[in-house]
Amino acid sequence: MNKLTHCPICGSPTTTRFLRRALVPVHQNLVAKDRSAAVEITRGDLDLAVCETCGFVFNQSFDAAKLTYNQAYDNTQSYSPYFDAYLDDLVEQLVDQRGVRNQRIVEVGCGKGLFLKKLVGAADTGNTGYGFDPSYAGPDIDLGGRIRFERRYYGPDCTHIPADIVVCRHVIEHIADPIQLLRTIRQTLADAPHARVFFETPCVDWILRNQIIWDFFYEHCSYFSAQSLTTAFEIAGFHVERVTHIFGEQYLWLEATLAAGNPAITKRPNDTPALARRFAIAENQLVSSWRARVAALAARQRIALWGAGAKGVTFANLVDADCTQIACVVDMNPQKQHQYIPGSGHPIIDYRELARLGVSAALVMNPNYRQEIAQLLAQAKLQIELIDAMAME
Repeated sequence: MNKLTHCPICGSPTTTRFLRRALVPVHQNLVAKDRSAAVEITRGDLDLAVCETCGFVFNQSFDAAKLTYNQAYDNTQSYSPYFDAYLDDLVEQLVDQRGVRNQRIVEVGCGKGLFLKKLVGAADTGNTGYGFDPSYAGPDIDLGGRIRFERRYYGPDCTHIPADIVVCRHVIEHIADPIQLLRTIRQTLADAPHARVFFETPCVDWILRNQIIWDFFYEHCSYFSAQSLTTAFEIAGFHVERVTHIFGEQYLWLEATLAAGNPAITKRPNDTPALARRFAIAENQLVSSWRARVAALAARQRIALWGAGAKGVTFANLVDADCTQIACVVDMNPQKQHQYIPGSGHPIIDYRELARLGVSAALVMNPNYRQEIAQLLAQAKLQIELIDAMAME
């Protein structure tokens, strides 16, 4: 396939490649039942460029045909009590602060449907919902008929479904042409001039500023700063009310309405290109340093990674691709346990198996979960040293 050279958001030809990783696993949340299948997963090139005009970051070599989003795909995070509480707080803010009551809600990319169920099922809201996702698994109709799910992508053929609210969480980063997605949503809301839109996506500036090498991976082909996300919505015909940082600054939360007429389009790259260039200089040294650190840890004791999501999978493939240093990967999702992560093929286990496997230390990929993990281990009377990957020097 031909590489993208122009920015998919603003169309600028002034883009700079800053990260290249060849033949990485295309999926991070599609685990395998045996190690050979995990190692043989489809691969693609991660070829990230930054737009010097608007700050958008994208994979120039992305090929959507390589990916499969079906019911086997599972990026559910709510098995973590911390993340589940985060979702509850998000629902509370939407209901109490943003007045999402007695609304017809469409969720684009609803996953397994949990967030939509929380938002519709919240007490005394009167909300109804419609969820779209090819990976959805569950009943077509739920909550006594107040929610309907469809196992397909949301598209132009959905204009007949009325919506007062559109929610889209952690989807746009998987879309190679974000403007098309946003224009489709804008089109479906043509008869709902007062509709509101809520989007959540990772913040690329947070990744770059903290030089988190395990937060760039194939499934995510589009990375936004607050400004480039604003630009994308303005181009698609929305008025951006606000963009805030949430989840420990890791995510962006955007709120928008339909623009009257043609909105002014702001294109400010801000610090993103400079941060990307700094990341490019540091990338090889960061990977080498992590390989040395993990090898040194593994020489003293058996170690595990905590988290078989995208961060853990990417880290394992970058640092221990041949599966010789890290004994296993812990995950709270029972659907992932006793399977294997894509690419490197590390086994996924329940944390209660750590002692049996002789593991005495675990690398925590996301510091947001450290306290929760420590409490789980204490309750299980497991003496496991927790190592915060972001704090490790």
